[in-house]
Amino acid sequence: MVERVVEFSDWNKIDLRVAQIIEVEDIDGADQLYKITLDVGPEIGKRIICSGLKSYYTKEELKDKKIIYFSNLSPKKLRGVESQGMLLAASTEDEKEVVLLTPEKDIELGSRIS
Repeated sequence: MVERVVEFSDWNKIDLRVAQIIEVEDIDGADQLYKITLDVGPEIGKRIICSGLKSYYTKEELKDKKIIYFSNLSPKKLRGVESQGMLLAASTEDEKEVVLLTPEKDIELGSRIS
């Protein structure tokens, strides 16, 4: 069942891009959060995000992975780090499994998701 309906005009406001994780760091005092540096291609450049993936991925598993990035989400400070967007992942209802959304084939960084 679809919980919320989004108008097409609202969907057009969302800017999703292909990005690559270039650095993954722990955040002091954060059990679940990583500080992740992304390369979002020449138009956007590098961005920092915080993501609660520690229970699901090691730093080594994340490094160099291409992901889908929500680039125009308003920034939010988490544990003293300004998170500039969000990566996309799928999760089971109980959140026992979380899987990053990734491009099916290799494509250049910064490519738009439409």
